[in-house]
Amino acid sequence: MSAVSTRRKVREGVVVSDRMDKTVVVAVERIVRHQRYHKYRRRRARYKAHDETNRCRIGDRVRIIETRPLSSQKRWAILVVLGSNEALAEPPLDTRIPE
Repeated sequence: MSAVSTRRKVREGVVVSDRMDKTVVVAVERIVRHQRYHKYRRRRARYKAHDETNRCRIGDRVRIIETRPLSSQKRWAILVVLGSNEALAEPPLDTRIPE
């Protein structure tokens, strides 16, 4: 193989939107130190990631990996779902108690 193999970037974050078909929005937080004041601050980046099976839901913790461009804004794909947060999931449609 003559091509140079490069390592693809991997990030962990939380799914904040799953409204699109086969696409989720993942918010990745990182903590950076202020250059002058040396105080730590949270920085958030939002990535659109490909979810082929539409298995991710809002609140799921996922690991995403860098891929080739899949659309104008989508350059990441879901690698693995690390955990789900049932508290942020949508409630069931019929919540009435039968009489």
